[in-house]
Amino acid sequence: MQYSEAIDYLYSRLPVFHRIGAKALKPGLGNTLRLCEALGNPQHQFRSIHVAGTNGKGSSSHMLAAVYQSAGYRVGLYTSPHLQSFTERIRISGVPIAEERVAQFVVDNQALIEAIEPSFFEVTVAMAFAYFARQQVDLAIIEVGLGGRLDSTNVITPAVSLITNIGYDHTDILGDTLAKIATEKAGIIKPGVPVVISETQPETEPVFCQIANSVGADITFADQQWQLTDTGLLNGKRQVTVGETGANLPFSETTLSLDLLGSYQLRNLAGVLSTVNRVAATWPVTTAQLAEGLANVTRLTGLKGRFQTLQERPRVIVDTAHNEPGLAALFASVGSLAYQYLHVVVGFVADKDRLPALRQLPREARYYFCQAESPRALPVAVLQQEAAELGLIGTAFSDVNSALNASLGEAQSDDLIVVTGSNYTIAELTNL
Repeated sequence: MQYSEAIDYLYSRLPVFHRIGAKALKPGLGNTLRLCEALGNPQHQFRSIHVAGTNGKGSSSHMLAAVYQSAGYRVGLYTSPHLQSFTERIRISGVPIAEERVAQFVVDNQALIEAIEPSFFEVTVAMAFAYFARQQVDLAIIEVGLGGRLDSTNVITPAVSLITNIGYDHTDILGDTLAKIATEKAGIIKPGVPVVISETQPETEPVFCQIANSVGADITFADQQWQLTDTGLLNGKRQVTVGETGANLPFSETTLSLDLLGSYQLRNLAGVLSTVNRVAATWPVTTAQLAEGLANVTRLTGLKGRFQTLQERPRVIVDTAHNEPGLAALFASVGSLAYQYLHVVVGFVADKDRLPALRQLPREARYYFCQAESPRALPVAVLQQEAAELGLIGTAFSDVNSALNASLGEAQSDDLIVVTGSNYTIAELTNL
């Protein structure tokens, strides 16, 4: 079986969330546990850091991986969804899993897959864990797919758990209040395992404290531990000073350069710093190694789609923001940039509450609406109409590349073009 055949097999046989949404979910951890047991329980054969949250968990996972790679560790990284290649989901020290290994895993475990009938995500988690165990990584950064409590990744016992923030997303699955969503995310908190919360939020702080205390997990709110100051861009990287907050912290009085340019990354950075500090006895990192990793995340880990610049004059920025808090953070960062006119290329999925997200889009921009090829994509005519009702005026295009080309044709050299709205929209860009 070739790689393309293996991927076609997985897509055709197994329910895939990014194609059919919540219907792809398999309740509980039973399937993942059965897969792992048949594979020799690889989830117990490597040490890990578990990362959950509404927004920022992907960026935080990549930042952690980059820091530990810079410190000389052999680092596994599991993230989802992928943008352009399935192999992006499973990396060791920045190198995606080989296509041949993916194909061989499917061949070796085809009978197991057909006996258990897991979801696509459950199989990819088992594949990643088996790969990390066989390759004997020093540690693995494991990003939660959705939620936490019932997410397939939640069969590990990490050295530390990191929860970035809580916002309204997947409310049909996780709950319709921040407290309910936080309860699901907090499901990754394990007895006796420290947990770091990147952002203190009044609606969710009591939830995290109660759950952490009930299982004896030491809890740290990272934004209360670090004083981070954004001092702007220098040589194409965001400069952040790390100040004292009264505690004797190892990275205080340090200036860090971030190649992830969105100003919202400071929220993620706090969680990363607290996480690194919390497990310093297990995986020591010097200030120089920390700085090296954070300055080179995209090069070290291959992260794309986070306030990523595709070209200059006109500047084109792509960002996978796809919900209300994510889009609010994105356009707050956009507001810090100098440009003449703003052009926004945007496409959404259909199975989410779009009105709060649409309200984060600036009215003064020129819009280019588009539709991804995913079955979950919102029809572009519907998006155009809903946007118009909010005063967001623009033209409809059949795909993101046509929309981007049109914006490039209309923009002047000192304008700014932002492409956003969905992972699936960004994934279809030909020059990503």
